[in-house]
Amino acid sequence: MCQAEAMSDTWTLTADDGELLLHTGTAGRAARTGHKLTIAMTSWQAQATVADGHPTEVTLTVDVDSLDVVNGEGGLTPWTGVEAGTARKNALKSLDAKKYPQITYRSTGVQRDGDTYAVSGELTVCGVTRPHPLTVTRDGDRFSCESVITQTDFKIKPFSLMMGSVKVADDVSVSITATAG
Repeated sequence: MCQAEAMSDTWTLTADDGELLLHTGTAGRAARTGHKLTIAMTSWQAQATVADGHPTEVTLTVDVDSLDVVNGEGGLTPWTGVEAGTARKNALKSLDAKKYPQITYRSTGVQRDGDTYAVSGELTVCGVTRPHPLTVTRDGDRFSCESVITQTDFKIKPFSLMMGSVKVADDVSVSITATAG
């Protein structure tokens, strides 16, 4: 649950307060034979330093092993629980989860324009840190953000089958929604 208090200058949000989802696509000559995945990260924590009710600094830590493949769409065959387990195993291998158990984001600046925040920051995945700007929107106590992460920018080799004829697309969409309050 959100640990925010009326007089507090720090908000702590977890998966109990919202959701962090990854959406993959497919690529390669036989792309339409593969499944587009929805993956939930079920263990994460965001902390926001707050001034006058608005975030001024943000950090996010995601436990890679919390990856849960919740859905697969498309493909030649129906999506099954067995495929979800295989997809999870392949994703953890691609992310080298044993060596890099966490993904982190640290803001370096936050600019507010009404209920929209332009966040400058650094994303670290698989030990590689790169600048990654975000746009966060606010609707009351609900915050949301969508972003695209290119796996190869972080030295991740997208999983592939059939000698690369079917593979996970290099760009992965990420969406985060959480309620502070």
